[in-house]
Amino acid sequence: MAETAPRPNRSLLIKLGALALVLVVAAVLVARGLDLKGLVQQGLDLIRSAGPVVFFCAMATLPAVGAPLLAFSLSAGPIFGEKLGLWPVIGLSLLAILVNMALSYFLASRALRPLLEKLFTLLGYKLPRAESGDATDLIILLRVTPGIPFPVQNYLLGLAQVPFWKYLGLSGAIIGSMTVALVLFGDALLHGKGKVALIAMSLFLALTAATQLLRKHYGKKKTP
Repeated sequence: MAETAPRPNRSLLIKLGALALVLVVAAVLVARGLDLKGLVQQGLDLIRSAGPVVFFCAMATLPAVGAPLLAFSLSAGPIFGEKLGLWPVIGLSLLAILVNMALSYFLASRALRPLLEKLFTLLGYKLPRAESGDATDLIILLRVTPGIPFPVQNYLLGLAQVPFWKYLGLSGAIIGSMTVALVLFGDALLHGKGKVALIAMSLFLALTAATQLLRKHYGKKKTP
């Protein structure tokens, strides 16, 4: 029997293609004399002028409606690291993420699920609910599977009504560890701290590798 050729990871290819496109565009703009660093600095100054309360409130709410969490994680350190201190910024970032996950969970489980249950009932179906024994596996699998946006993960887990504190604890551990690495990396990158940037990127890559090992483990565990 002929072996099946492994399928390419489309999500990874798309991300690499997007990164390559951004780098090419940036290189062209730099070649034409555009001061990208100056533009970035102006953007950061504009956000900084709004103040940390506005920034972290936005970080706690806007990802629930699709705003990219990555943008907040990478910019938090460069914008407020010098004013507040890097570790307080990390603490506020983690708190904002926990608030966002809690908000998304309750929107999904209290607002969206009753409406969807009525719709599914009219169609002759029943909206699935996670069993207590499967909740841990479901949370970890969703959090470590690449390609699923952060708000979609939150809403899916909320719709499945996994236990709230287990959802918050496991999600906080996985997403929070990634956030710490990204905040450190963003701050080090802007301020030219090469060694710190390298350590932060190494930490992020190690965490990414660990999540892939978890995904394979739980994927095999759930395979009949």
